[in-house]
Amino acid sequence: MKKMTKVFSLALAASLVVASLTACGGDGAAETKAETSSAGETAADGETTAASADGDVFMIGGIGPVTGSAASYGNSVKQGAEIAIKEINEAGGVTVGDKTYTLDMVFADDEATEDKAIQAYNSVMDQGAQAILGCVTSGACIAITDLTAADGILQITPSGSAIDCTKNDNAFRICFTDPAQGVTMADLAAEKLGYTKVAVIYNQSDEYSTGIREAFEEEFAAKGGEVVASEAFAANDVDFTTQLTTIKGTDAEAIFVPAYYQEATYITKQAADMGMELPFLGSDGWDGVLGTVTDTTTVEGAIFLSPFFAADPADNVASFVAAYEAAYNATPDQFAADAYDGIYTIKAAMEQAGSIESAALIAAMTEIKVDGLTGDGITWTADGEPNKGSKFIQIVDGAYTLYEE
Repeated sequence: MKKMTKVFSLALAASLVVASLTACGGDGAAETKAETSSAGETAADGETTAASADGDVFMIGGIGPVTGSAASYGNSVKQGAEIAIKEINEAGGVTVGDKTYTLDMVFADDEATEDKAIQAYNSVMDQGAQAILGCVTSGACIAITDLTAADGILQITPSGSAIDCTKNDNAFRICFTDPAQGVTMADLAAEKLGYTKVAVIYNQSDEYSTGIREAFEEEFAAKGGEVVASEAFAANDVDFTTQLTTIKGTDAEAIFVPAYYQEATYITKQAADMGMELPFLGSDGWDGVLGTVTDTTTVEGAIFLSPFFAADPADNVASFVAAYEAAYNATPDQFAADAYDGIYTIKAAMEQAGSIESAALIAAMTEIKVDGLTGDGITWTADGEPNKGSKFIQIVDGAYTLYEE
């Protein structure tokens, strides 16, 4: 049965304000701990090879962009999932009733477009997918959500943050919703940073950006703040001088940019070129910005929301980072961590359900608890939303650090 469009719970919004991971969820939930072992070889063709060719195999269909402008996100998701699958299989697989399953994954490229997402979904289903990890971007995710609902298959999106990504009963997410991000960043700006006047630059062509912007502006006003300029840009824009000139003529104390790191790179550089010294605030799409700026001083002091911090000294995070770096010679981002937690979520649902039937897996989602990289004791509501805390990342001396109040 299809749900009404969902809104995030007040409990989730409240938990997101916390600048460290917090344990959430109801009593009696079955708990799975995501523990990382050293990584070995992973398949190079987009599939993760199951630990054994014999016995029972549970096939996961991964969908995300591995080519195109959003390829970095999709590749991170694919690789984070591969790390989790490999270590689960090496630990003995997944026990479901009296059977033990190894996990396997086929991953299809959706190029972050709606039509390609549908093709990718059909492809992984044709190859025997029994649960879906995807899509990675909101537009692609929305394009397949009614298809996965019609097929009755469990769908977990690691990073699709638009409300409609989880509008159906079979769909759940690992990441925060767009409105939740907007509320959280507005509360940070007003209550923690003490800003009373903020300007916003957002992508009017992107549901992610507009969703965060709308919630931010509403919440900031509710906290007594004033949005002195709300400047839009379109997809593929690289010149932001018009928007920045407007903001420069205001008395804004900070600029909030709910967008991805590629756009943030252009905006912050052009602001610096114009002699603007206002601090920046960002959404979780800023994760990765230090890899694209040519001068880190342009983003110095910027604060953005993230569920994952690669330099976190926690044992599970440190182990995951080491495994990921050994396998891919790169530092994992939040997309990799979201996918890793997504695989362990599927494992927990299988174990709780005692079955690999889709209806049982979907029902089990509200009964499990997962200690993951992006949160301790993560639980899910029937609306598909995760209950977990968040972190604020601040760029200090050209490096990511945990924001300290």
